[in-house]
Amino acid sequence: MTVQDMDTLCINTIRALCMDAVQKADSGHPGAPLGMAPAAYVLFTKVMKHNPRRPDWPDRDRFVLSAGHASILLYSLLHCTGYDVSLNDLKEFRQWGSKTPGHPEYGHTPGVETTTGPLGQGFANAVGMAMAERFLAATFNLPGHTVVDHRTYVLCGDGDLMEGVCAEAASLAGHLGLSKLICLYDDNKISIEGPTSLTFTEDVAKRFEAYGWNVLCVEDGNDPGAIGKAVNEAQKETVRPTLIRVATQIAFGSPNKQGSASAHGAPLGAEEVRLTKANLGCPDRDFCVPDAALEHFRQSLAEGDKAQRRWHEALLRYQEDHPDLFRELKALLDGTLPAGWDSRIPEFPAGGSIATRAASGKVLNAIAQEFPTLLGGSADLAPSNNTLISGAGDFSRSTFSGRNIRFGVREHSMGAIANGMALHKGLRPFCGTFLVFADYMRPAIRMAALMKLPVTYVFTHDSVAVGEDGPTHQPVEHLASLRVIPGLTVIRPADANETAEAWRQAMITKGPVALILSRQNLPVLDRERFAGASGVARGAYVLTDVDGDPDLILIATGSEVHPALAARMRLMEKGLAARVVSMPSREIFSRQPEAYQKNVLLPSVSRRLVIEAASPFGWESIAGNNGKIIGINGFGISAPGSLVMERMGFTVDDIVSEALELFGPVAAARKAS
Repeated sequence: MTVQDMDTLCINTIRALCMDAVQKADSGHPGAPLGMAPAAYVLFTKVMKHNPRRPDWPDRDRFVLSAGHASILLYSLLHCTGYDVSLNDLKEFRQWGSKTPGHPEYGHTPGVETTTGPLGQGFANAVGMAMAERFLAATFNLPGHTVVDHRTYVLCGDGDLMEGVCAEAASLAGHLGLSKLICLYDDNKISIEGPTSLTFTEDVAKRFEAYGWNVLCVEDGNDPGAIGKAVNEAQKETVRPTLIRVATQIAFGSPNKQGSASAHGAPLGAEEVRLTKANLGCPDRDFCVPDAALEHFRQSLAEGDKAQRRWHEALLRYQEDHPDLFRELKALLDGTLPAGWDSRIPEFPAGGSIATRAASGKVLNAIAQEFPTLLGGSADLAPSNNTLISGAGDFSRSTFSGRNIRFGVREHSMGAIANGMALHKGLRPFCGTFLVFADYMRPAIRMAALMKLPVTYVFTHDSVAVGEDGPTHQPVEHLASLRVIPGLTVIRPADANETAEAWRQAMITKGPVALILSRQNLPVLDRERFAGASGVARGAYVLTDVDGDPDLILIATGSEVHPALAARMRLMEKGLAARVVSMPSREIFSRQPEAYQKNVLLPSVSRRLVIEAASPFGWESIAGNNGKIIGINGFGISAPGSLVMERMGFTVDDIVSEALELFGPVAAARKAS
């Protein structure tokens, strides 16, 4: 059999598997897999360095299917090339408990590098992976020793390129000169609603050239030779990422649906599948993988073993010549925190006053001294977010070893790029912006939570106390909206020492963590007088208590802890004993044993007052039926921050008044006195 005949057999085998799986599931997207099967086949069998027996091999090439709706294309290739995805798994496509869900899910299916589906996210993840490779190569490769050397390939479609997150990420990738990033663009000119000419008539090639990309074109997406030639040319590029525009036809081979929008997201139908197989010369059997095709595909196993063995031999030489660096690299790739990573975390002296954003910057720099692959940055807000690592240099096209990433005003892609860096492994990313702009990156935060990625978000300017910038910059609903994301841990520390403990928790938490930090200075609490800040590790703790049972419990987070403490003293003067609970993280608190939760909130004490300068949504269960919440149900206003807080009801007087209201008529007399 000629090479051309073998290529055709294998490509059409993939197409048939994709049609069969979608048809059996009566659900899915057959159009893109039929059109892009040749390009994906070339990548997996002729181009990529990967080992199906070891999907987690550190120096493998990464493949990201940004057009995640075409998941069955990826699953079919994983099966055929020898990953732990069986033919039966393909038959269970989109079914409960299967290895082949509707969109690729990281950690669920061997060989899937990231969860994709929300368009553009995968493209930006790939940029993060390429950045991670460049950083680790610049940090650990030495003359005569190359232990980090791989590429990132991404397959995207028109929908990806319409998304703003993709534009942001592509702009940054071009600026940074990520030459080991290669994107294959499925240019089939079809979207769900019809031809892309309805909405998308720009010259994509010129756009990417303007971003600083190398742009190549393959005019026949069914020509594996032309695709392979373009990829080989892209591999020779040393200063720019490459976009390869591959002209394809959606649902290629289908007599009645080729080139039609109707083939995008619905099964072809049993009769059309039969006709398409006949048109492509495929056997009229379901889930048929001819022996000759399977034998050819499975050569990936031997090639993968060989490539990994070469890398392992290089790693052994590296270990022999540079044992300390080897141990460091191995620990990082294994996800192990460096020994003593937290040894420099400062303890802030009581009596001072410092914004938690400023305290965060000091803690970040302390950790960075002991954690060489902790890196990140802000969306053009590093001086405000305090996210610069002192003396660490900028990550740039001339210095990939820099640890300060200048993301520019690109919040959405910043979050998705950080996800890609975390997915790559070997480094620990963080990123920052104002809390109010967390909305711009929310889809990426959600994806980090879904994938349980260790990304730390530094969200500063955390309340209406931002002041003069006004309601556009004053977050109100953002804490509540972040807290409802499953798997995201939100921590809003009350002072510098709680901030230090918040960073400690962020570094050890198995999943993303959002640090919510103040713009304004906050007093550093006297920890000999009040409970130690280590209570952050429990999510909530009794900051100060009374002898015997309290009459009520004041529960606060962040900057509102301080007026709560002052209100406690005023209430004592009125004969009411109040316990003050600092609750920096509802998520961490909810994970504590029930006995601990009851010990903090005392079910016997029904009068509870929650104080937080944000939407009260979600606090109802903490306040209880007889409790109250001092929160914000509208937007803020432009004025000095202290005045805004006063006018919006967060003074000591306001807290005392609301607390007394919990006691009804009895308290009225106390108020009058």
